[in-house]
Amino acid sequence: MSVPSLALLRWQFDLTWSLFEYHLERLEPGDFLWEPADHCWSVRQSTDGTWIPDWADTEPDPVPVPTIGWLTWHVGWWWTVAMDHLRGGSARQRTAVVWPGAGEPSVAWLRDLRTEWLGLLDQLGDSDLDRIATFPWPDGTDHTVTHTIGWVNSELMKNVAEIGQLRLLRAAGADRYGPAARP
Repeated sequence: MSVPSLALLRWQFDLTWSLFEYHLERLEPGDFLWEPADHCWSVRQSTDGTWIPDWADTEPDPVPVPTIGWLTWHVGWWWTVAMDHLRGGSARQRTAVVWPGAGEPSVAWLRDLRTEWLGLLDQLGDSDLDRIATFPWPDGTDHTVTHTIGWVNSELMKNVAEIGQLRLLRAAGADRYGPAARP
């Protein structure tokens, strides 16, 4: 039996989201800014109270270990921009996507993005899936909306795994060693 592309992509998204909910329900405010290593990317509060993510236009080597706070901002950023592109609107700049803070504000934000994403998917028909997509691909590719939805699923799955692993490490007491004392 053949499964239409959108139904399969939606199933994959729902599966990934169910794995995310396992961790979202268990995240504590202190989990978000826990730095598991000396070389970390996080979100840092500015003098006006907004949260600014660490960033470099060229990926550093070695790549910094992200905090859960940074990862939740990152999910919010790429997901917001993906939706801007699929709607055909102007994509927000990275600096315009502001992290709402540790704990429930971030969890609620991510759940709201999920609701918004599902609403967008519900508006798509089969013909929409074959349209050329502009994100996250460079100009001139023949990637479609189907590719973008698959990319969102993959990116979300990767970020969910990273958030889950960090949460599990902290819950297991990994922070008792401190970054420099890890075995």
